[in-house]
Amino acid sequence: MGSYSGGLSDRIAIVTGAESGIGRACAVGLEEAGARVAACYFKDRHGVGAGAPFPCDVSNEQSVENAFASIEAGLGGGDILVNCAGLNQSGVAVADMSLTQWRGLISTDLTGAFLMCRRFLRDRHKSGRGGRIINISSIHDEDARAGAADYCSAKAGLRALTKTLALEAAPLGVTVNSIAPGMILTPMNERAQRDGDYRQSLEASIPLGRAGRAEEVAAVVVFLASPRADYITGASIVIDGGLSLVLGQGA
Repeated sequence: MGSYSGGLSDRIAIVTGAESGIGRACAVGLEEAGARVAACYFKDRHGVGAGAPFPCDVSNEQSVENAFASIEAGLGGGDILVNCAGLNQSGVAVADMSLTQWRGLISTDLTGAFLMCRRFLRDRHKSGRGGRIINISSIHDEDARAGAADYCSAKAGLRALTKTLALEAAPLGVTVNSIAPGMILTPMNERAQRDGDYRQSLEASIPLGRAGRAEEVAAVVVFLASPRADYITGASIVIDGGLSLVLGQGA
């Protein structure tokens, strides 16, 4: 992975889901850009690849409060929040989906981001400092997929939350943006990582002809966290190799 240069040497970044995939890459990228990173993990402390590890179940209100208290005591108040923690789609049709499955994914992918953003913004109100919120969504926040009602609904809600918070947080000097990745080679796409033929069958639908890398998403996160993105808020940046452009083709 190439070196990042984002002018973040005086910033503290909080990253959820930092033990794997996009979250791990974001923690590494932000640290390379000079930020001090609070790497929030759910279970796998050893998966954290950069920063100081802090346990956090984003779906649990008290766990979020405890994490922020520990981060403030250990590093100071955060300036950047990157919400990466999330579960993947269930592959279950609505007619067959249990309420437990629905609630579990919504609690992590949407409510978790809400709880993290709420606490982050409450700290901004107290401190008077500006800041950055960057939510990792998905191209499926707009483009539906069968068997993914729980995931698509959570990501669509996250996109709406991002836009609403952009309006509410602007007077505080806090920008709020989301990134919508397409197919990225992470542990969530474990089969594509281990099965080359399967991966190629999926990549055939991507105009650029390949899946993305977590580091490519992290590079945009670093940019949005930097002073160069001061005038960007309420945006959703798609990183999908052109996949979302072809969904209406061929029929």
